[in-house]
Amino acid sequence: MAGKKRKAIGNNSNLGLDYYFRRQQHNVLLTESSTFPHGHREITNVPPKTDEEFARELQAKWNRENISTTCDKSKRVPDMNKKLPDYNLTDSDKFPQETDEEIARKLQAEWCQEEVVVNCNKSSKIPENLPSGSQPTGKEACLSEISSSYCDKDMGITPTSKNIIKSLSTEKERTLSIKLTENTADEEGSNIPFGESPLKFRPSNYKEELRNYSTTKGGNLSYSLLTKCFMLISGTSSRIKIIDTLVNLLRLLIEGDPNSLIPAVWLATNAISPPYQSLEIGLGGSAISKALRNVYGLDAKSLKTLYKKCGDAGDVAFEAKKRQKFTLKKPKPLTIIGVYQSLVQLAMAKGNGSNEFKQRIVDRLLQEARGAEESRYVLRIGAVRTTMLIALSRAFQLSCPTGVNFHLKSSQELSSMSKETLATFWSNGEELVKSCFAKQPNYNELVTHLLQVGVCDELIARCRLKLHIPILPMLGNVTRDITDVFLKLEGQPFSCEYKYDGQRAQVHCDDREVVSIFSRHLEIMTDKYPDLVSLIPSIKSSRVSSFILEGEVVAVCQSSGDIKSFQALSNRARKDVQIENITIQVCLFAFDLMFLNGQSLLEKSFRERRALLRNLFVEIPNQFTMVKSIDVMNQNVDQDMDQVLEFFKSATENKCEGIMVKLLDNKTDISSQDAYEESVSRKVVTNTTKEIVEARRPNLRKKNNRKDLLCTYEPDKRLNSWLKVKKDYSTTFDTLDLIPIAGWHGQGRKSKWWSPILFAVRNEETGSLEAVCKCISGFTDSFYAENKEFYRENGPNVLSSKPGYIEYSGGSPDVWFEPQEVFELTFADITLSPVYTASIGLVSDERGLSLRFPRFLKKRNDKSIDEASTSEFLAGLFKKQEKKSSARESEFKFDIVHNE
Repeated sequence: MAGKKRKAIGNNSNLGLDYYFRRQQHNVLLTESSTFPHGHREITNVPPKTDEEFARELQAKWNRENISTTCDKSKRVPDMNKKLPDYNLTDSDKFPQETDEEIARKLQAEWCQEEVVVNCNKSSKIPENLPSGSQPTGKEACLSEISSSYCDKDMGITPTSKNIIKSLSTEKERTLSIKLTENTADEEGSNIPFGESPLKFRPSNYKEELRNYSTTKGGNLSYSLLTKCFMLISGTSSRIKIIDTLVNLLRLLIEGDPNSLIPAVWLATNAISPPYQSLEIGLGGSAISKALRNVYGLDAKSLKTLYKKCGDAGDVAFEAKKRQKFTLKKPKPLTIIGVYQSLVQLAMAKGNGSNEFKQRIVDRLLQEARGAEESRYVLRIGAVRTTMLIALSRAFQLSCPTGVNFHLKSSQELSSMSKETLATFWSNGEELVKSCFAKQPNYNELVTHLLQVGVCDELIARCRLKLHIPILPMLGNVTRDITDVFLKLEGQPFSCEYKYDGQRAQVHCDDREVVSIFSRHLEIMTDKYPDLVSLIPSIKSSRVSSFILEGEVVAVCQSSGDIKSFQALSNRARKDVQIENITIQVCLFAFDLMFLNGQSLLEKSFRERRALLRNLFVEIPNQFTMVKSIDVMNQNVDQDMDQVLEFFKSATENKCEGIMVKLLDNKTDISSQDAYEESVSRKVVTNTTKEIVEARRPNLRKKNNRKDLLCTYEPDKRLNSWLKVKKDYSTTFDTLDLIPIAGWHGQGRKSKWWSPILFAVRNEETGSLEAVCKCISGFTDSFYAENKEFYRENGPNVLSSKPGYIEYSGGSPDVWFEPQEVFELTFADITLSPVYTASIGLVSDERGLSLRFPRFLKKRNDKSIDEASTSEFLAGLFKKQEKKSSARESEFKFDIVHNE
């Protein structure tokens, strides 16, 4: 009614309306719900819009109708000291020229007359937690109890929330409080020096200031505090500054509001749960664009203009929020816990009406953001996992929560340490925290334990391996050739294994024969392989009750045992697979055992773990078997190298990627190490007829100073005790896992596709993506067609412009991709480049690195972008290349002198 009258009158105000009720927003207005294990509910039906939501939509409509008209302050700004009359619905005929304010007041009067009772409908009661039943698998464990408690608070099932709801049920009048204010960002946290050295920073100095911005007594801090830190982090590329800022933020939360700590950690790492819990927000670009239009009154043209200018949705929200000159009374501030709860609800919303429900949550987050910066970071958050673990370690070595006492070194004591001693102190704590997270990769668990015991040995005891919770896998270093293997393993016995071209799998089975299967990046794959799930209980002997093993899932012909390509495996369905419908058969090639009968095997040598795997598990031809391998004593270089070369040739002929080389035992005393390495060098020179062996003389002095290699299983570490040697179309054996970030329209025959494609490496310290090369080689027509469809213009997988986290200054591609895939590329060599930014500062302060003659090999569907090659790794390859070039030049000069 009011919207139609306003349209007829043609009022030209863009005055914002933020309807602020005395009642709080609660998400208890859910008409139906079902419960996940661990107390999480799946939203199946969504209630009708509240009066507040209706009013906001009405205001957005007015803004769209008059987006080009500015506010006439002389006419629009009311006298706040003047007593305002109460209008009844019958007063409408008396005001032919109604203002926005008058219409808002009439709406208020109408709502008051309706005497709407705000309460939960009796039919919408949220059921109590359902029994979990059998041991939950990775898929079933949606969130831990910590995360669940935050959701429960938001859904109104805590005593506090029930009391609020009860009071709301008796409230029969809702007032519209009017207060015109400039739309500026909140000032809270502005006086807190987050970038200060943690050794000088004192959280206790700012408790009183933070108390003014807490929504409840003693906690529930505002989201703007987090926003302040995000602003500082995004404004620097200094890893030290980033870590210091995070450490100081975490210390404030530890000492001042520990309940907000876990949500803050999740928000700062751009996640809401561990990967294995399959809880994804699932919010597309269209929903975000719609929210921007709804909240800020943007039409399609204005929104497109802002996207072209800004690129990132967060920056668009920032610019749109700045354009709002006036609002009525500010809404209640967003809190750290509240934002986290909203994101969890987005991920949990399923069934009829879920899209509308998600839309309303996003609209509400943007509407209630106080200031442009909050609007920006509600839509764009994230930090690097490694950086967060370092920050957590240091924060808990400097602070502890109120009422908990664990040993801390004073800031004075730490400040008095030498630079080397302090670095060792930090490093020891960081390694301890990283090790715990690698075994239980869940911030809910890790932070809870840290709050109780801090960084100490007790933390290790608490973070033990658990069935159905995956551990971060151990990784292997890339080597250039077979020669590298012998030089790096220093005369120690090792095993060579086929490196199958399949999907790495971590298999868990408990004493009730409940099976979980996880990918290398911890995603649940149990539903994808029901044939393996039914097979697993039959592969263990009677002496095995529970276990965690690793293997490679490979597509095979079960009648002949012939190995099929990875492409065949990738064509297999990923969800809701029924055994009777399976057409692509698989075999699990087992290669490691990490947990057996309730005991961890991580500290045992690879030889011991492998022996248990072979002795306690039963092979089933073409369904479950051990990887093919040979053991090398590594004492007679001539014989051993020939044996490894022959095995490598066999692996490549059997459709494998190459071989994995693994240290069998811990290092023993080896005499005459220099003589051993000299023999390796001589062996290399005498085998110049073998293409994959290159003559390289090692720096013996450096070799003797490196750390001893470990044969234990080291989760989330990439060590030389595991080496991979992969085949390649060239003799260099170098490949990189790169992220496609942009494309250009092709020429001639390729004009309908994206060609070339721009690729990037990731900067592990800052989280940015650094462009490294364009590639046009190795792609088939069918690949081009699939790629163009996936990254179609105006589709969900493309961006409107270059986002701020991509570093590239070589021109303007025709399309920017949403970074989400990993492609494996090979190349001839690495060169310095004035155009590309990859590894800039690591090799040259002015130039980055690029690839000569890059060639596409395949998609790495088994890898996430967090596992793509890093700028540091690229710089390491370049340095090796330069050393090799220098060695060849020296050898050439020696030959000239010798011949003369």
